[in-house]
Amino acid sequence: MIISTSNLPQQLSGIFNWQLKTDNLELPILEPSQFAALLELPLFTSKVPAGFPSPADDHLEASIDLNQQYIDHPAATFFVRVQGHSMKDAGIHNGDMLIVDRSLEAKSDSIVIAVVNGELTVKRLVLENQQVWLKPENADYKPLLITEEMDLHIWGVVAHVIHSL
Repeated sequence: MIISTSNLPQQLSGIFNWQLKTDNLELPILEPSQFAALLELPLFTSKVPAGFPSPADDHLEASIDLNQQYIDHPAATFFVRVQGHSMKDAGIHNGDMLIVDRSLEAKSDSIVIAVVNGELTVKRLVLENQQVWLKPENADYKPLLITEEMDLHIWGVVAHVIHSL
């Protein structure tokens, strides 16, 4: 088994005696000029009640830039769209956009973008009883126990979900 990410806990290699290596899977590198300029959008500070209606506060309090709000590490962040229903109970649905941060440490219970034997998946990483699992958040899907014969690459940790209604 190859676990390739510097973000997995170092003790993992000691527990499992697996080979840790740098990703040989590469994401395109975007130059700063490829990032859009700041896009500040209006932010109303009054909260919108989800229960009984109340008069809306139409006074603009500030503006926010979604890049600053949701992307802590631009050079290590990418977006990916979800296909499938295996993570629906975690609030991740078919067609959602995920904001993935490769600089975050993949810990047990992290939702990660993984490549298992060449296939991309989004699952919850679980490290328990000296085993590595990729677990779905949908009872219709089975957890995947990572064995020594499998090739596992963690591409990054899901930091945010953009869900359309």
